[in-house]
Order: sequence, then C-alpha cells, then structure tokens
Amino acid sequence: MGRKQTEGHVDDADLTRADSLAREIFAGVANKWALLIINALADRTLRFTELRTAVDGISHKMLTQTLRGLERDGVVHRTVYATVPPRVEYRLTEAGVGLLATVDGMCAWTHQYLAEIEAARTRFDARAAGTPPQA
Repeated sequence: MGRKQTEGHVDDADLTRADSLAREIFAGVANKWALLIINALADRTLRFTELRTAVDGISHKMLTQTLRGLERDGVVHRTVYATVPPRVEYRLTEAGVGLLATVDGMCAWTHQYLAEIEAARTRFDARAAGTPPQA
C-alpha cells in the first residue's frame, strides 16, 4: 500500500487504515460471483435479469448481495429509472473498469495454466484421500 509522508515520517494510522480497507475490498471483489459479474459488465450496461442470465448459476439473493457490495465499493454503478415496474441497470464505474484489467489477467492466467492446475488438484486430492497418484 502507499505510504503517506508527514515531515519525513510514515503516518502509521493512515497506513493501517488503508491496509484494512484494501483487505476488506479484496475480500469483496475476490470471490467467484464478483469476478463473474465484473466480467459480464465488461463493456456493457445490463439489467438485473440480464446479469443473472449472464452469470450462470448465481441465485437472485447472491446476485443482489454481490451487486450491493460492488456498488458500495465503487466498482459498479446502479441506475434506477422511475418507470412501472422500475427499471434498474448496472455498469462498471471507472474504478470497475480499472479492476477489469486485473480480472482479465486472472482469467488469462487460469486459461494458460488450466491443465497444470487440474493436475495439481488431482494429485493433492489423491494424497488427501490416501489414494496412490495415477501416472
């Protein structure tokens, strides 16, 4: 994290607060649903039902909770239109677009190392179950 200088000294209170906030934000955006939502909103604005369709397997409740967290952290912007029924749309904020590059990098990493990851998991699970590893 960045360090705030006060007459040549690091302001420990600011550093501690920034680190705490970073951990809180990372916990909110580093879950599978948040990453999938950020990816779905990459270059478009979507309504709630469109997002739910785009993020396969997410429940209504989990989508609502995750969107609220992303909105609170300034990653997603929510627009409510005064129509009947109300229309709500979601899009990435500037900060969300900045985060998207990191999400894309993580996805690219996963695709690049998918075979190695799956093999490591298979070996680990076999050891954990007491099963001899397969060649």
